[in-house]
Amino acid sequence: MRVGPEPHADVLALTRRYGVKLRLLAPGETLPGSYWGDSEAGLRGDELFVRADTPLHSLLHELSHYVCMSGARRAGLDRDAGGDDDEECAVCFLQILLADELATLGRPRMLRDMDAWGYTFRLGSARAWFEEDAGDARAWLLANHLVDQATAPTFRLRT
Repeated sequence: MRVGPEPHADVLALTRRYGVKLRLLAPGETLPGSYWGDSEAGLRGDELFVRADTPLHSLLHELSHYVCMSGARRAGLDRDAGGDDDEECAVCFLQILLADELATLGRPRMLRDMDAWGYTFRLGSARAWFEEDAGDARAWLLANHLVDQATAPTFRLRT
């Protein structure tokens, strides 16, 4: 699923909730701060760059990086979110949770799109990992106050 020519209102509301400015670029324009290039979302400071052809999973992944990184890393952010393996797992877990905030996406579609893009997990699929093997990612998010005890996003940034 893609961003489309006009980001849906719930996408804009979600990015604003985290203090991120969503920047929609013209078709074919190079996305600043994109780690993977092509149509993949880019991060630079508190700006998240997308085009109509940017996958929503990519937008949510980069937004989740922004949420999960330390304030010091966030201040100097340009393309490479950095972080360790534990943080990367937390980012993937959070992007799955945040998919439920988008009426046009939702968790089941996010999991399918992650598999189609090529995210790799120990159990062979995003769904199996999320449901059976992601306790460490949930614990990381909980310890950093990014989800609550019910595993709902707190809409806070890591400090």
